[in-house]
Amino acid sequence: MTRKFSLIAAGLALTLGLTGCGLHPLYAGGSSGPVANALTQIEVAPIQGKAGWLMANALNDRLGGKTGNARYRLDVKLDDQIRGLGVRRDDSVVRERRILRARYQLVDQTSNAVLVDATAGSDAGIDVVRSEYATIAAENTALERLSVIVADEIVARLATYARSRPGETMVPARP
Repeated sequence: MTRKFSLIAAGLALTLGLTGCGLHPLYAGGSSGPVANALTQIEVAPIQGKAGWLMANALNDRLGGKTGNARYRLDVKLDDQIRGLGVRRDDSVVRERRILRARYQLVDQTSNAVLVDATAGSDAGIDVVRSEYATIAAENTALERLSVIVADEIVARLATYARSRPGETMVPARP
């Protein structure tokens, strides 16, 4: 009984401690909050290739898919690589690593000012099996997962940027 009480007390103390540190919810106000409103004003520029198509879809799903009169434009350049890691006795590859990196810029379309210039990325391991079809399917699945992971990372960074400017339009960050 005392162990249960001490765990509850520790949890309560941690909760009270977090309120004093200035920790605030990123999406306060839900879909009508300032961060959500800022993110819906972002249009994703077309991105080259299959990886670009997957990335643009993942970003549009998270940002609301605004086209036309968006205030901001998100430019993304992708670097998609597959590297062999292990080798069998017959010199065939045993394992691959798929690496997806994105350099992205948030641009204010009224002034062409770059508001955010950053990178995001992730990688996934792929087992290379004797079936070429299975290996290609695994590579494609890895690309789909990586697109979602990198898109989440980009949107989180944009939301953090929008949160740092409450009640105002997003402005260029000062160095």
